[in-house]
Amino acid sequence: MENEISVVDAKERSRYEALDTDGKLMAFVDYKLHPGVISFLHAETLPEFRGRGVAGRIASKSLDDARALGMRVKPACPFYKDYLEQHTEYADLVRRPGEEATQ
Repeated sequence: MENEISVVDAKERSRYEALDTDGKLMAFVDYKLHPGVISFLHAETLPEFRGRGVAGRIASKSLDDARALGMRVKPACPFYKDYLEQHTEYADLVRRPGEEATQ
């Protein structure tokens, strides 16, 4: 299944999308960009693709991209909050309390 998923940053829609080999939308996460920060707002996996790790693929790709761009992350979406708690390798990306005033 992993090789059948491509994750793309659909910048024109302000969201990451997971697509199958036919280009069919499997899942997405909406985001909003702020200076130096990306807020992940809402993640959704279409019902027929749930339970296959698709959302995790989007999360890891989007967080890797944030790191590469030197951005901090604001996990406004419950899925991202949980994902970041379970994947501590991304803990350095999370915006800390008090940073809001400087962003």
